[in-house]
Amino acid sequence: MVKKMTTDTESAGVSVKQFADEIGVTVDRLLGQFADAGIKKVSSADDRVSQDQKQQLLHYLQQHHGAKQNAVPEKIVLRRVKKTSEIKVSGTHGGSSKTVSIQVRKKRTFVKRQVDEAASAAAEEIKQEQPVETGVTTAEEMIAVAPPVEVVEKAATETAAPEAAVEEMVAEKTPEQAAVEEKAKTAVIAPTKRKEKHHGDEESEADKKRRKKSRDSARQVDKNLESLLTRGADLGRVLSHVDEDIEQAHRRHGRSRNAAHHKVKVQAFTKPTAPQIHEVEVPETISLGELASRMSVKAAEIIKILMKNGTMATINQVLDQDTAVLIVEELGHKAKLVSSDAVEKELEKDMAVEGEQKPRPPVITIMGHVDHGKTTLLDYIRTTKVAASEAGGITQHIGAYHVLTPKGTITFLDTPGHAAFTAMRARGAKLTDIVILVVAADDGVMPQTVEAVEHAKAAGVPIVVAVNKMDKHGVEPDRIKNELSAHGLIPEEWGGDAMFVPISAKTGMGIDNLLDSVLVQAEVLDLKAVVDCPARGVVIESRLDRGRGAVMSVLVQQGTLRKGDIILAGLEYGRIRAMFDETGKPIESAGPSIPVEVLGLSGVPQAGDDFIIVPDEKRAREVTAFRQVKFREAKMLRHTPKLEDLLQRIEAEKAAVTVLNLVLKADVLGSVEALRHTLSELSNAEVRVNIISSGIGGINESDVNLAIASNAIIIAFNVRANSEARKLMEANSVDVHYYNIIYDVINAVKKAISGVLAPEIQEKVVGLAQVRDVFRSSKIGAIAGCMVLEGTVKRNLPIRVLRDNVVVFEGVLESLRRFKDDVSEVRSDTECGIAIKNYSDIKPGDQIEVFERIEIKREI
Repeated sequence: MVKKMTTDTESAGVSVKQFADEIGVTVDRLLGQFADAGIKKVSSADDRVSQDQKQQLLHYLQQHHGAKQNAVPEKIVLRRVKKTSEIKVSGTHGGSSKTVSIQVRKKRTFVKRQVDEAASAAAEEIKQEQPVETGVTTAEEMIAVAPPVEVVEKAATETAAPEAAVEEMVAEKTPEQAAVEEKAKTAVIAPTKRKEKHHGDEESEADKKRRKKSRDSARQVDKNLESLLTRGADLGRVLSHVDEDIEQAHRRHGRSRNAAHHKVKVQAFTKPTAPQIHEVEVPETISLGELASRMSVKAAEIIKILMKNGTMATINQVLDQDTAVLIVEELGHKAKLVSSDAVEKELEKDMAVEGEQKPRPPVITIMGHVDHGKTTLLDYIRTTKVAASEAGGITQHIGAYHVLTPKGTITFLDTPGHAAFTAMRARGAKLTDIVILVVAADDGVMPQTVEAVEHAKAAGVPIVVAVNKMDKHGVEPDRIKNELSAHGLIPEEWGGDAMFVPISAKTGMGIDNLLDSVLVQAEVLDLKAVVDCPARGVVIESRLDRGRGAVMSVLVQQGTLRKGDIILAGLEYGRIRAMFDETGKPIESAGPSIPVEVLGLSGVPQAGDDFIIVPDEKRAREVTAFRQVKFREAKMLRHTPKLEDLLQRIEAEKAAVTVLNLVLKADVLGSVEALRHTLSELSNAEVRVNIISSGIGGINESDVNLAIASNAIIIAFNVRANSEARKLMEANSVDVHYYNIIYDVINAVKKAISGVLAPEIQEKVVGLAQVRDVFRSSKIGAIAGCMVLEGTVKRNLPIRVLRDNVVVFEGVLESLRRFKDDVSEVRSDTECGIAIKNYSDIKPGDQIEVFERIEIKREI
């Protein structure tokens, strides 16, 4: 009865769910495999699977995975982690304990042969149990990295399920196969044990043979390499073949890990068999040494070629593009012309102005002759007193003012009216949108007035004529119209396009009409600019301040200038540290048509240079370096010595020409440029003015030494010498002339050249006092507490206020006191109180220079 039930159970089989649990697969996957095998009776998890259906599924799977039909597994390898344990090891020197994890792994291999080969083949069963140290960690790390218990149990279940399925497959072998396998096991037990016994000895002998063969192969490589090199073989190919042979030997013989690889290191030079032709990039200017380096030739070869063509040159000589191309072609290379402005063009392309244009304030330039009322007009408009602080009552720097008027926002540029500032007025005309030409009704059209008209016409800007001083009696405005019409300015009432507005800068008559005319003209021009883009504009003026460094006044033309931007102006760049408006108030940003004062540049740029905001400092440094190299090369190219120049020098020295050497120092760069230009034009056939050096700031020892070496005269405009320079000038009797009005400089030089020597006026410094502190008085104002450093301070003599060796004020003393007593003079190393008339901006650290003028008659 029991036997019958067992038979019925086997014939009925097991459910699909139970079978899936036994072999360790999901029910859905097992049902899919039954469907792929064509067994349609099994379609759900509760269906029964018979023994025949299992065999049919196994046969399908063997075919599906590429196994032979009707074949049993030839080799089955079972691996199992039998035991896992931990051992705690205490650390040395009182350290933390360590945990060593030990696993016992079990490996079982079943090998099965065909029935006819059972006598000769041996099926082996290798059972190995060995401890494996999987890692050494501390107790805390072991807890941190240990997997959760659920993961370990799941892994153990998944490992055991396939092994159970394989054992079940092995158990289902036919009786004949089982008998053959048992017989084969019994036959190979003894040979297997003997083989394990001698396995260690055979392995050591094999290692010895491999090492010996590797050494022999290395020696053979050395011999073959020497023989190949003596025959003149290609070194690269020889070394590549040698490396391949050694790698193949290592892979073939299984060289041990500790043995060092044998590498062949040979240095050799193969002389080129044919001449090398290079493609040489030739910019517009290139130094001789750089050209030789690009062609891989010696600089002496290029110097020889130039000497044959009659040009003396050195290795640092700068060559133009045409000369460099001829040299490259003569030496057999190919020349590739490169534009030196590639960096500039790329920067201009990347920083192109894009965005929506919005209306901007107009930029107005006030131009005219000296003392025709330009600055007075601007004073009335912005209700400040600028002319009072100007030396001699004239403007000597470009001033830019941002003015908020009831009629709208306007930016004014006040340019000097003297003829010496022609270049400065030209820059003002280029910056401006509209020009206000101020003409005094009582003085008429002067030469500088005509010059201002020419500048405005050259810049292509409209002109509004302001006829000033109409409050005086007996003026004739029609005379001004007649004189200006001869220069192309036709009034509107005469059928022309020029606006004539009668005004009075003192009383304010006609100022509103003038502003209305300017704003109407601005509406006609439809002035617009892009606001949301990197700023760009023009440098109006620049100077070197001892306390703040390089300071420049700029006018923004496009975009918005912000604090912290990286600015590139001419040959200088830097990050904007601070910005100030025309009143000295700090600001954070400035839009189009707004003038600002900028701090933070690495040096002083040239007035009139364009500035631009670049994205990063690296780009600014590259462009600046390129511009400096280009400027230096162009300067050297202008002074290239040639044989023709030698002949011209000999002819020039034959003519007896008197040369007047000058060292020029001024307070701002615009004054330096104006003086250089004007003094150079004073040269004639007998006397030539040669300005050997010019700069901004006070006179230092370097300037005095240069004047001593070249027998030059120092011209100081609004600056003074420091104490070291004064001692050096006194010791060497250097001629120094101090001026604060520009036409005094021009008249003095002009008289000296023409031979009409006026009485010489010498200035003698009587005393020098330094301001220690400043006190305020309700009656007098600012009182400077001073210490007399040199000489004697006298009450009746004129004084100058020096700040960082730059003249900031010139006037007279209002009072001089010693304690509470009024005194006429105070000697050296004595304290005193000084009050300066009409000047209250005295600061600690300033110096008060007391001097007297001595007139000396000169005879020819």
